[in-house]
Amino acid sequence: MTRKLRAALYAAYFFAVTLVFGMAGVVVRFCFPAHALWLAKAWVGVLLAGLRPVCGINVVVSGLHHLPDNGPALIASEHQSEFDTLVWMRLLKRPSYVMKQELLRTPLVGPMLVPAGMIPLDRKAGAAALRRLLQDTLAARDAGRQIVIFPQGTRVRPGEVVAPQPGIAAVAKALGMPVVPVATDSGRCWSRERLGKFAGTIHIAIGPPIAAGTPRDALLAAIGAFWDEAAAKLYKPVDKSVEQISARAGEAAPNAR
Repeated sequence: MTRKLRAALYAAYFFAVTLVFGMAGVVVRFCFPAHALWLAKAWVGVLLAGLRPVCGINVVVSGLHHLPDNGPALIASEHQSEFDTLVWMRLLKRPSYVMKQELLRTPLVGPMLVPAGMIPLDRKAGAAALRRLLQDTLAARDAGRQIVIFPQGTRVRPGEVVAPQPGIAAVAKALGMPVVPVATDSGRCWSRERLGKFAGTIHIAIGPPIAAGTPRDALLAAIGAFWDEAAAKLYKPVDKSVEQISARAGEAAPNAR
């Protein structure tokens, strides 16, 4: 089976799974909103389960011990592909992604994002957007959520160097929390092209937390340094696959939001 055929099959699989869960989401949104995160985690679990058999893509993760089993966390992840916006649903118990507000307009999925606890960011609103972001991330921290931020602000190609933007430092300072840096090479197997799925292994490297109160410039430098170090090591330190850690993530409590 050719790569493009396998990618086309996965695209059809992705659409079918999203359609089914999206229709279920309409019911959940209006009748059982407290179950929105549970539904989102189930949707992502099914999507990721198809990567290996359909596309030949495996996922391995190192540094899981740097993540809390429960309670709040602040994660600063590299962003190379759409995969990065999915996988944390399975790696964390109660994730809250900071995401661009435009995603709220995504058919079927968009209306479920806020009920599931995601944090939309209006990137055109300037200082007002930052104030709202700080309010929303504080609320997520107090609710015990694990906050995922992509500090580069956009997807970057493998090997492309884009420094973290200072917004992550403002959030870390307001929350008074350490920052967990994360590196990935997901763009090697999941590119921006419609049929851009390539057999191989996606690596996720989770680094030790950077201490709360680290000054802005030092924090940004530490995040970037971890990304560079992980890339230089070719993500060789690996402990568990997504399949093995699915049980760790579990499902969010039905009344959690």
